[in-house]
Amino acid sequence: MALFDLFIEYGAWSWLIIGLVLLGLELVLPGGVFVWLGIAAIITALVEFVHPIDWPFQIGVFGVLGILSIFVWLRVFRARGGGSDRPLLNRRAERHIGEEIVLNEPISDGFGRVPIGDTVWRVAGPDMPAGRKVRIIGHDGAVLKVEAA
Repeated sequence: MALFDLFIEYGAWSWLIIGLVLLGLELVLPGGVFVWLGIAAIITALVEFVHPIDWPFQIGVFGVLGILSIFVWLRVFRARGGGSDRPLLNRRAERHIGEEIVLNEPISDGFGRVPIGDTVWRVAGPDMPAGRKVRIIGHDGAVLKVEAA
């Protein structure tokens, strides 16, 4: 109860400190939520400095600003997401779909191996001799699926 009395006694300064603590938490626990709650607390402090209001209304202002700012963040900033200029960067197998390559080892019992760039990939498809041209049509994990080209 003493902590609550300090909160009521210092009013705007309490909100300012809470806002700064929430902004500091964002540095330790990143995710974007604490920064918006921190900004809501600082705006509540500014409202309290300009026009003093009772503590229930302060909590209401903070709650509305907090929910509104997180909602705007989720809707506008996160939904936008920004497309990547290299969407297949971490999807190495998907990068090769559609390529035509020449087998330097035969595919036997449904599996073989083929070098692409600096990596030797496992391929799956119908049995074919070495030197045959194949097209990559898909993948199953790190195994490329091929068909005769």
